[in-house]
Amino acid sequence: MKTPYFTVKDIIQITGVTKRALHYYDKTDLLKPTKVEDNGYRFYDQEALGKLQTILLFKEMNFVLKDIADMMKLSKDEQKKILREHRSTLLQRKQKLETIIEQLDEYVDGTDIVHLDMFGDSPILSIQEQYDSEAKLVYGDTEKYQEFETNVNRLSAEEQQQAYQQFSINMEHVFREMAQHQNKSPASVEVQKYIREWKSCLATFMVCDAEILTCIAEVYVTDGRYAGYFAHFGDEDFLRFLYEAIMVWVKNYKTFSY
Repeated sequence: MKTPYFTVKDIIQITGVTKRALHYYDKTDLLKPTKVEDNGYRFYDQEALGKLQTILLFKEMNFVLKDIADMMKLSKDEQKKILREHRSTLLQRKQKLETIIEQLDEYVDGTDIVHLDMFGDSPILSIQEQYDSEAKLVYGDTEKYQEFETNVNRLSAEEQQQAYQQFSINMEHVFREMAQHQNKSPASVEVQKYIREWKSCLATFMVCDAEILTCIAEVYVTDGRYAGYFAHFGDEDFLRFLYEAIMVWVKNYKTFSY
């Protein structure tokens, strides 16, 4: 039986590949036509069609054309070895994508950016680490920050992580409880009880005097990144309520027992 030849139109109909792609494969020597007539028409035999199908398969497996060109020169066994290695890479990407999807869902559902774990296997620092670096740049030459850094550095990496996690849990508890009393005066006994708890959380890392507490309160209301975080606990007025409650404590701190 005579070997059939396929035109470019036939190849497009059989595989779904575009004419532009076929011309590019020809230009880059990835897939040459079996023969080219004097009028410039390209024809492909069954072997070329099979080669094209392998190229399209590798392309769908997320190989770049340069790597595909190299693979097409190898034996089937050599190709399979590369494919097994590629499978491991794809599994890692799959796990990364699953993490991204989970974090995306959490962010859309309202989780604050500081609690997301998007940069675990990235050279980009986590948001918490970025906050720490920012604080060091801004406050690193102050006595209070140096005190905080000394206290933290006494802990192992694991202890630091546990301390930060517990700190976050304690803080969220305080803010959640405070939001339940947002209808009361910031100076009320109930609200000030939670301000003392808030201060006690901070005191696990540093001595908290009126100056540092004022600084933290002002950062809460001036740094827009905190707005989304505090929106989880109360309405749009909660952040101002918290600020006023802290400032009540600062103004009268000598009269409170702590």
